[in-house]
Amino acid sequence: MTDADVDGSHIATLILTFFYRFMQDLIKNGHVYIATPPLYLVRKGKQEQYCWTDEERVEAIERIGKGRDTGVHVQRYKGLGEMNAIQLWDTTMNPESRLLRQVTIDNAVEADRIFSMLMGDEVPPRREFIETHAKYANIDA
Repeated sequence: MTDADVDGSHIATLILTFFYRFMQDLIKNGHVYIATPPLYLVRKGKQEQYCWTDEERVEAIERIGKGRDTGVHVQRYKGLGEMNAIQLWDTTMNPESRLLRQVTIDNAVEADRIFSMLMGDEVPPRREFIETHAKYANIDA
């Protein structure tokens, strides 16, 4: 489990690199999961919805606000420390409601190439990969 922001993604990459390089059998045997905390909480009155993507946030504002954003409060979580214990349990720890993503290796050769490129010393291939595959930049200032 890591933060849902860019820093959390970087930490998850480091952790997954460790598992891939030194404990690959854990991945192959289906024992590695990523717990995914939400990025947002959209609330109006007693209605609330946790959102994991910007698209979900927009849809929640539309649904909860009934077409208007008046009175809709959006809280963005930059890190796990911004959630209270109940919120963390409900969204990330509770087996009944958490979002887990199982880590798999569908193509070992390609996985090895990508991990080597992302964690290697050569910046240009990493920069090209990020520019090609980045869906959006989410800069935390």
